[in-house]
Amino acid sequence: MKKLLAELIGTFSLVFFGCGAAVVSGVSAAGPDGIGLLGISFAFGLTVVAMAYAIGGITGCHINPAITISMLVAGKIKTGEAINYIIGQLIGATLAAGVLYVIQKGAPGFEMGEWALGSNGWGEGYLGGYNMTSAFLAEAVLTFLFLFVIFATTSKWGNSTMAGLAIGLTLVLIHLVAIPITGTSVNPARSFGPAIFAQGKALTQLWLFIAAPIAGGVLAALVWKGLFETKE
Repeated sequence: MKKLLAELIGTFSLVFFGCGAAVVSGVSAAGPDGIGLLGISFAFGLTVVAMAYAIGGITGCHINPAITISMLVAGKIKTGEAINYIIGQLIGATLAAGVLYVIQKGAPGFEMGEWALGSNGWGEGYLGGYNMTSAFLAEAVLTFLFLFVIFATTSKWGNSTMAGLAIGLTLVLIHLVAIPITGTSVNPARSFGPAIFAQGKALTQLWLFIAAPIAGGVLAALVWKGLFETKE
């Protein structure tokens, strides 16, 4: 239960701070009153840094089903524990999106759009308008690189005291590339929570933000286990 609650709180924080930055400040609000793309990228990345040092000693700070499944494939976590983590992550993300929804309802003129509450998406009407192929490829490749950094920094070759910072800064870089394409997921739970409340296209497109990050993460686990965690 401690681990489930830790993952719940960690994922809640990621969605609340990250999506909250996008929703409240606005992706296009790059003027004096907005934080813009760079600010939103740092909101996600710095939340991971904070949570890594807050709950890293309890769960390893996955706060992402793609990470948990990758760790399972790499043999670093047991099946029952992985299920426990994912349940906590999905609950935390949903609760965070719910809190954001209630807060935003208090804003004058608030309307739920097709991709409300910082939902991920693609296609016409969504940020850069990239197609499904571009969205899937970006999410899979960026999740692969994200997991590679996680495996490397937490391995015997990495610096464990600096792992949280390196992982958080990697997420900042990922957002700088992917926000115009998909709004940046690389995390099925982060996409799940907002989509549940937004409904519309955010919900119908949710499958991609489950499949692509998991595919990229599993590939990273296989590459790491097969090529780096070997005697030769």
